[in-house]
Amino acid sequence: MPDRAPLLHGPGFVLRPWRSDDLDALLRHANDEAVSRGLRDRFPFPYTREDGEAFLGGRVLSPGTLNLAIEIDGAACGSIGAQPGVAERAHTAELGYWLGQAYWGQGWMSRVVSVFTPWVMDELRLFRLQAEVLDFNEGSARVLLANGFSEEGCARAAVYKRGQLHDLRRFALVRDHLS
Repeated sequence: MPDRAPLLHGPGFVLRPWRSDDLDALLRHANDEAVSRGLRDRFPFPYTREDGEAFLGGRVLSPGTLNLAIEIDGAACGSIGAQPGVAERAHTAELGYWLGQAYWGQGWMSRVVSVFTPWVMDELRLFRLQAEVLDFNEGSARVLLANGFSEEGCARAAVYKRGQLHDLRRFALVRDHLS
């Protein structure tokens, strides 16, 4: 894991550590059924103040997860992170991200992923960065494809969420040497 908290700048945004004063912005963007629909159940809806406090207090994500706030216009409005593998899979990590609905369809997440991906692959010395996307989440699939990820396959009927079965698409970005 990185020795110090990163501050990454991109066109119109900053990726930075989450802070306790981000709680109101987090609640404003996270308490949205459309946002939570495509994420793991550890991202609940409704998203309560207690949920936000638990997240900001480090009690939600797995230990070792590198997770940064996406700041646009001076306020946190989403998140991007990587969960490194362990042991023989320490060369790989799982990418995850979300963005407040007010920023959808404007290319923000494609730009965020383009800044975060090379940095995290170098920082964590990864050969592989992978992401899983629920079948209906075409926007997220486009973000990954636009950033050089390849679609590797589909796990049929892999997720049961909100009363429906969904296929799970897998994408990966792979390199054969470290910088």
